[in-house]
Amino acid sequence: MSASKPGPAVHLNLNVRGLPLSATLAINEHSEALRRQGRRVYKLGLGQSPFPVPEPVVKALREHAHQKDYLPVRGLPALREAVAAYHHRADGLPWEADDILIGPGSKELMFLLQLVYYGNLVIPTPSWVSYAPQARIAGRHVRWLPTRPEDGWRLTPERLERLGEEDPDHPRLIILNYPSNPTGQTFTEDQLRALAEVARKYRMILLSDEIYGELHHEGEHLSIARFYPEGVIVSAGLSKWCGAGGWRLGTFAFPRSLRWLLDAMSSAASETYTSTSAPIQFAAIRAFEGGPEIDAYRRHSRRILKALGRHIAGRLREAYVSVHLPQGAFYLFPDFSPFREKLRARGIETSTDFCERLLEETNVAMLPGVSFGCAPETLTARLAYVNFDGKKALEAAAAREDPLDASFVKTHCAPVVEAVERVCEWIHA
Repeated sequence: MSASKPGPAVHLNLNVRGLPLSATLAINEHSEALRRQGRRVYKLGLGQSPFPVPEPVVKALREHAHQKDYLPVRGLPALREAVAAYHHRADGLPWEADDILIGPGSKELMFLLQLVYYGNLVIPTPSWVSYAPQARIAGRHVRWLPTRPEDGWRLTPERLERLGEEDPDHPRLIILNYPSNPTGQTFTEDQLRALAEVARKYRMILLSDEIYGELHHEGEHLSIARFYPEGVIVSAGLSKWCGAGGWRLGTFAFPRSLRWLLDAMSSAASETYTSTSAPIQFAAIRAFEGGPEIDAYRRHSRRILKALGRHIAGRLREAYVSVHLPQGAFYLFPDFSPFREKLRARGIETSTDFCERLLEETNVAMLPGVSFGCAPETLTARLAYVNFDGKKALEAAAAREDPLDASFVKTHCAPVVEAVERVCEWIHA
């Protein structure tokens, strides 16, 4: 019998070779695999909204399910008008439809931006897991700007100033993300003004990822575009505040001075995804128009996330875990360094070790800090507090106007509360 012939040679682009599955998607798939094995897994890894899509938006999708034609590359004109009007109400800037680009998720738009922009990418850490891998795929250089827990894991104007002084004329794209994934922290008006002043001084382009803006727990999100309108691209979409992550619709709002970037991205989009799903775009108009029912949905979502976030952060603090109270989104970024020696005695040296052992011994899934750009030995992790029935919680919150207390949280967000209890008990075992 003759030897079998070898298969075709494998030639991968060096930018992609060795690139793993996105950490957030990987932890979700692993958690689901464990569930299929019969284990009860507390899914605090994937940051997916627990709340259903608002009924008026679902209704709009039903009504437009017949829409089948390719839409303009930049997006449905009526949707771009609705997004521009939404940003005008929220940010106080004179956005127009021509300033808006619609894409199949803000994630795809971010990748296209890096693909067409010729400068380096600057990422404050800890940061969302996909910024840097996208830069690697696009062949862009990444400059990390580590932040400090004593600054609330926020980029400071002093740190941005030092970056600018290194090479004042070098083209750079700076990513801001707030409320932050993974920390749940945000910026004050004074902090945003100070950052904007430095960015303007060095003509930096800012990509302000404000996908969690509507989930500021006090409903007081401010866009840095107010203070540096000529240099900020605002990223938003439906995935977080509207519970529609799987719908895949993202938006970019550009200043007129960066129209050349919008044009370049549109050209790249025309040769890649062509256009965003037609039924989703028609339905999204209703989401961005807002109205009393959608406003109430957002308000009660914030109330629930604020109450739950503060409750579990308080419980972690009682257990001597270092963690900031969340200000927005649905994340905590606890630091388990106070337990370093105790964890080392159990063979745990890195954040990856920590999360692997935590999942193995408690069934609680979290993501290690290294996935967000932290040093491996930093004992941090991202906790996404979304593992509860959002529909029932919304109905219960809407039935009461008094502050949502511990009793509400324990009743309607029980899986998250139980998971955090397991973490606290495990740490002290």
